[in-house]
Amino acid sequence: MAQSVTTMLKDGQDYMKTWPLRKELYALFPDCRVVAATRFAIKVMPPVAVLACASTINVLGSEHIPQAIAMGAFFLSMPMQGLLWLGHRSNQTLPPAIQSWYQDILSKMRDQGCSVQHSKGKPRYRELANVLKMAFEDLDKAFTRNWF
Repeated sequence: MAQSVTTMLKDGQDYMKTWPLRKELYALFPDCRVVAATRFAIKVMPPVAVLACASTINVLGSEHIPQAIAMGAFFLSMPMQGLLWLGHRSNQTLPPAIQSWYQDILSKMRDQGCSVQHSKGKPRYRELANVLKMAFEDLDKAFTRNWF
């Protein structure tokens, strides 16, 4: 199912807010690194784009305005690339190995008395992010240490 770019950007923002940035997850999922890089790019790239445009025009002159605009557009597109990747990733179904791990986490959380929603037949990375975030927020460190 094809999604529009705006839907993927919105899904990427939601996924970026949901995904827990924990040191235990960095080795298991590339999502942690992409979320951290995208957050950094959202903060840093707009000033870098302005600086690149201004310095190009200042040094090379006004005849290089098209090149300056292209460089600025490149720097401004970098956060969007991260959001698009995250939006696409959030809608992918979990592979079988991670899906069984996801089911295991859900059952252990239910055993501990957490109110979790019933899992879908084919969970996506979005549901995994919600469960991981809830697990790290609600459960104690001794319980979550057994998963990693």
